[in-house]
Amino acid sequence: MSGEFPPGSQLPSIPSLVTRYAAATATIQRALGALKAEGSIYSEVGKGVFVRRRPTLVVAASAYLAPAPSGYSYRLLDVSEVVPPPEAARSLRLGEGEKAVLRHRLLLHGGEPVELSWSYYPSSLVAGTELAEHKKINGGAGRVLAELGLRQGQMIDRVSARMPTPDEVEMLDLPPYVPVIRQHRVICADGGRPVEVSVLVKGSHLHELRYEQQLLQGSTPAT
Repeated sequence: MSGEFPPGSQLPSIPSLVTRYAAATATIQRALGALKAEGSIYSEVGKGVFVRRRPTLVVAASAYLAPAPSGYSYRLLDVSEVVPPPEAARSLRLGEGEKAVLRHRLLLHGGEPVELSWSYYPSSLVAGTELAEHKKINGGAGRVLAELGLRQGQMIDRVSARMPTPDEVEMLDLPPYVPVIRQHRVICADGGRPVEVSVLVKGSHLHELRYEQQLLQGSTPAT
């Protein structure tokens, strides 16, 4: 992940790794086995062990990733009206028993599953719109919300890591013992009203998140 061994490069032999890290041979073998299981390295008979050629997916924190050939695409798994989980209900400022439209999707990159998402929208806002229909939406949810006069004005992400559920392991085709990155995302319209809450789950072995913040020129950071 640090780039010390770039994609396609060959790893040192097991004896060299034993010496380098002052570890037992069995420990090095288990480490290599774990790296192979998560897809970070691969072996070629008679040649050695190499770093995978597929680079880590660096994902910019954005509200919507546009589909593109050989890039990202979406598979819509479910659209339904539900009472959202307590965390999502609180973030949307819904009252007890109030419902939301759930859009559950699988994100793919180059045809491979990379992220599961559960997005919730207040039913009182989106009933009768494309967001409540079981179909893909050109331009994403942001376009539909903007047409309702709810232009996205702020996005707040909370990021954590945990071990995956059995369903997540299956849907994302995760190797053994790989944690997932979980993002809890709240999108607010201009004026601060929350209009979308999403839970995004992706394999930690494939992803690096990138956040950018424009700092005011001439400002002095707090110490």
